[in-house]
Amino acid sequence: MNQIVYIKHATQLLSLSSQSKEPRSGPSMNDLGLIENGSLVAEGGVITFVGTDEEAVQYLDQHGKKEDILTIDASGKLVTPGLIDPHTHLVYAGSRENELEMRLKGATYIEIHKQGGGILSTTTETRKASEKTLFDQSAKRLDQFLKHGVTTVEAKSGYGLNVDDELKQLRVAKQLNERHPVDVVSTFMGAHAVPVEYKGDSEGYIDLLIQELLPRVAEEKLAEFCDVFCEDGVFTLEQSEKILNAGIKFGLKPKIHADEIEAFGGAELAAKLEAVSADHLLKASDQGIQDMANKEVIATLLPGTAFFLMTTPARARKMIDSGLAVALATDCNPGSSPTESLLLVMNLACLTMGMTPEEVITACTINAAHAVDKADTIGSLEVGKQADVVIFDAKNYQILQYNYGVNLVHTVIKKGQVVVQEGGILDYSQSIN
Repeated sequence: MNQIVYIKHATQLLSLSSQSKEPRSGPSMNDLGLIENGSLVAEGGVITFVGTDEEAVQYLDQHGKKEDILTIDASGKLVTPGLIDPHTHLVYAGSRENELEMRLKGATYIEIHKQGGGILSTTTETRKASEKTLFDQSAKRLDQFLKHGVTTVEAKSGYGLNVDDELKQLRVAKQLNERHPVDVVSTFMGAHAVPVEYKGDSEGYIDLLIQELLPRVAEEKLAEFCDVFCEDGVFTLEQSEKILNAGIKFGLKPKIHADEIEAFGGAELAAKLEAVSADHLLKASDQGIQDMANKEVIATLLPGTAFFLMTTPARARKMIDSGLAVALATDCNPGSSPTESLLLVMNLACLTMGMTPEEVITACTINAAHAVDKADTIGSLEVGKQADVVIFDAKNYQILQYNYGVNLVHTVIKKGQVVVQEGGILDYSQSIN
């Protein structure tokens, strides 16, 4: 018999339920589906009931569910869907703490990149690392995500920048998805930078991506999305469109790193290709924002990256007021956002971008689920969806943004199984041969 999980007496339960199957935009981002004195029942890893405490007792009595029940008392606590991080660079080796000091002394991100630092530095370390080393280091990062309430992450390649090492990154992400409690959704991002061996020959590298790498990625079913760093000094608009169209032909849905450093037209390209999401968008133009809204492209914003790079964040208020569906993510990576705390990113979204606490929660749950094309199974607490649940040691949702920089996660349930209890991860196998 499948164990039944019964969460009861939540001071607040945020269901994020909606009649619409579309991502939330505008005023609807403030609707959390709040239930006071709420309960949830899950069986076999799937939610079977969400409602008030009184309704839950009636449900359990009517369905004869009295045995093999794990009852969790959430008195004085907040219950939410599992958090979702739709933009990470999870799998990599090495670190780049030296670059922080370089930037503090005035060097820009692009200047560091052109000197062989940045992405290319991490590429060197990732190429040297064995598959097991990559797995072990990335599993530790996933542990941190889990302890901070994240139950699903997107993970991009892009630190291999050749056939063998890009595939190595994606295979590690696949292994993590199979062996770690956190679900890992993979994105092929060979177009993260032009490697040193193709310096001055970006078209030759693009040919490698399209003719050799994409067919292998598709054949081995190693990714669901294709992403590209569309930026001055990296990949042009024309090159980005060529790569993303090639990805589409191989069945990979398009995403794009857009307008991070300057207004480069990436948002407009995302709208033209009807990408699932356009990410960063610090310098996105008014026209690009409107184009994305018209084509229902999700804006995945990364305030932690702007914070760490000490630059002006994206115009979240302008985007939300323009009808864009906004998601939030850590951009976890060794250079511009070395963090696994989506909770801190949620704080920054309020404090640096003016988002409301309600908008922030929506952006990290149901909208983030749409940004990885998984909203049919995760992102809200609704009957029939996967039982991914977080219990916070907070009496209301406003405290999550008020008590900034603090991890208030008490319990995490993944697919109906308790995986974090009182802030600590329960044992699981996290190694490969």
